[in-house]
Amino acid sequence: MSNESLANLLKEERRFAPPAELAANANVTAEAYERAKADRLGFWAEQARRLSWETEPTEALDWSNPPFAKWFKDGRLNVAYNCVDRHVEAGLGDRVAIHFEGEPGDTRAITYADLRREVSKAANALIELGVQTGDRVAIYMPMIPETVVAMLACARIGAPHSLVFGGFSSDALATRIQDADARVVITADGGYRRGKPSALKPAVDEALTQPGTEKVRNVLVVRRTGEETAWTEGRDVWWHELVDRQSEEHTPQAFEAEHPLFILYTSGTTGKPKGILHTSGGYLTQAAYTHHAVFDLKPETDVYWCTADVGWVTGHSYIVYGPLANGATQVIYEGTPDTPHKGRWWEIVEKYKVTILYTAPTAIRTCMKWGDDIPAKFDLSSLRVLGSVGEPINPEAWVWYRHNIGGDRTPVVDTWWQTETGAIMISPLPGVTEAKPGSAQVPLPGISATVVDDEANEVPNGSGGYLVLTEPWPSMLRTIWGDDQRYLDTYWSRFQNRYFAGDGAKKDEDGDIWLLGRVDDVMLVSGHNISTTEVESALVSHPKVAEAAVVGATDPQTTQAICAFVILRGSAAEDEGLVEELRAHVAKHLGPIAKPKRILPVDELPKTRSGKIMRRLLRDVAENRDLGDVTTLTDSTVMTLIQSKLPGAASSED
Repeated sequence: MSNESLANLLKEERRFAPPAELAANANVTAEAYERAKADRLGFWAEQARRLSWETEPTEALDWSNPPFAKWFKDGRLNVAYNCVDRHVEAGLGDRVAIHFEGEPGDTRAITYADLRREVSKAANALIELGVQTGDRVAIYMPMIPETVVAMLACARIGAPHSLVFGGFSSDALATRIQDADARVVITADGGYRRGKPSALKPAVDEALTQPGTEKVRNVLVVRRTGEETAWTEGRDVWWHELVDRQSEEHTPQAFEAEHPLFILYTSGTTGKPKGILHTSGGYLTQAAYTHHAVFDLKPETDVYWCTADVGWVTGHSYIVYGPLANGATQVIYEGTPDTPHKGRWWEIVEKYKVTILYTAPTAIRTCMKWGDDIPAKFDLSSLRVLGSVGEPINPEAWVWYRHNIGGDRTPVVDTWWQTETGAIMISPLPGVTEAKPGSAQVPLPGISATVVDDEANEVPNGSGGYLVLTEPWPSMLRTIWGDDQRYLDTYWSRFQNRYFAGDGAKKDEDGDIWLLGRVDDVMLVSGHNISTTEVESALVSHPKVAEAAVVGATDPQTTQAICAFVILRGSAAEDEGLVEELRAHVAKHLGPIAKPKRILPVDELPKTRSGKIMRRLLRDVAENRDLGDVTTLTDSTVMTLIQSKLPGAASSED
């Protein structure tokens, strides 16, 4: 599609009706909205029956102590049983659960029967290591099947897991181990990334030297790369030596629906990551239902692929728990989309005849940059539904995705949700919705969301404001781990009795919702939330930096780019290598994902008379916009000095 054709299509504000065949056979029809509206709790009770319960719940929601929800609280179930055993018992043991594609080209096809055996063995291994119901297990792994097995093994024995993205640093890992009070860490010697082994075990070793990690008894290590690995005798255990010798039989125990399933950390504006707590019954109900509804999953025929890393919530809900609860066949790929060539993703789609693809706008824009000719070399005709996740998708990327990847025949479901919501909240339904490029459109059946102004009044169509959720939902976070007050302050204090998502949004003339991105001090970088405070803290921990202010500036590739303004200590020189030194320092402390794209040493920062840094002005500078009102600054000439330094600002694309 030429740039001119794309521009004309967008100018027309064209809408895309569902394909007739898909609409005729859709899992969910327009009637679901009316049914849920008439009896919201009855609707969710109906969805809970998608699961297998040892004790059926008699009550959908206990909202007697808002905002601390309890869903299906008198029901009992085992999450791993729902994701694995019941499919085998239903005669589906030979169905492939996971097509694994390693970056070097190695492959594995894992059936549901295989998965049950491996999860049972891993559960027995954790029990041998002394892990008990309620103990926390930290998982720091690459994208390999053992990661999924480890999560399900934890769920099987009622041990909440805390997954940490494998790209995070040892410091970030240590803080999460400390906060969750983990007793066992599961990791690997490494994984493959960009054509070479990438070590993980050294970061675990470093993390466990830090105060607060002393209660970790064992490190269970998967051999993936075969690289030489440092070893602590009595603590470290090879997966293949412990797990492989275990019995293939393990009887799962049912737990209360509100039993903790996992803690997943997300950036917080205070600099301390927030441990988002999700429990079992409500979370699995909504993850399974939304996966079924939003992607129109037909488990007998579909091959599903979510390209996210399992270390993020998308991987939890739409690689592990949602798809496996639904008996899906899916692809898991270890590496990057450009290794060993820029067509690797499309090669995988062609190889496995993927029918449903779920990925991030950042990845779509990267593929756009690489050129239309690359996906055109592959047979993508198997695709029937495309999904977008992680950030608002711009209309140009939406249309390119549908045209070049979907062959102008596939619906695109643009999904909005968060780590905190646990599952998809706002999205088109592929067999129902007349889609608009760039809009998440309407809340799913059973979800209540709207856009309000500063006074919590719902805005009229055509206006913007803040996205809020007005009724509890099954997969909602239950609290912040160990900090109920922070849960209240963070999510429920801005608007009374309403969950504030931290995102701005607008309603168009039809009342459809368009997401506008974050409105707080959390940046959205390639679909990942990064706290400005965390990056500032990392910068100030460098001996040459006295003070730092960080903002997220609009970036066409990554949604937001991290831009930092730093004041150097008196003895520090602004030499040629300083900026790269500081970028590397942040990467070491927080991981490469948090590395600033631009760092600008300045003599002073714009501050109000009360000492507050005016980040709005810094964002204007970073985005080359005209400055607004500067009269509240202690010294308005500061902005002139900062702007005068812009031609020398350092920038890097990696």
